[in-house]
Amino acid sequence: MTTMTISGRPHVGSPGFEEFVAARSARLLRTAYLLTRDHGLAEDLLQTALTKAYLAWSRIDGDPEPYVRKVIVNTYASWWRRKWNGEQPTDELPDAGSAVHWHDDRAGESGDLWDALGRLPRRQRAVVVLRYFEDLTEAQTADLLGISAGTVKSQTSKALAKLRIDPSLVDAEGGQTHA
Repeated sequence: MTTMTISGRPHVGSPGFEEFVAARSARLLRTAYLLTRDHGLAEDLLQTALTKAYLAWSRIDGDPEPYVRKVIVNTYASWWRRKWNGEQPTDELPDAGSAVHWHDDRAGESGDLWDALGRLPRRQRAVVVLRYFEDLTEAQTADLLGISAGTVKSQTSKALAKLRIDPSLVDAEGGQTHA
């Protein structure tokens, strides 16, 4: 058992939590990044979700990954409902050399798919991320987002229609540049 400090008090961790974090953090971070499109926010989102999971660890039955993924999506949704996004304007840009860049080889070298995905409305982006990057079924996606399977279908259809005509994904002759 490990001891973790929460709210200034020592808290004894449940067995298996550290192993879960070690085994699944990279995949969950990818989900958080695909939702937020920001490395720092993705890390904050994952840390928040893991903290909530840690506090509920003894109540989680079976595989905890769906629970943590749902916490990620719900926390992300609550963040986008808030008007304040935590960013402060500055006159100086951060050093580009210090940034960590994560990408998926399937996205292509230019990142056009990521840019197009980022232009989707948040709910459509969440549906596409969960359906195609996390490989969840319509029912699992609906359950995770708290919407109907029909809404998942319609949001997916709308998102794919927008991606098909996105200028960064269409070449000069009107054909798709990405598979």
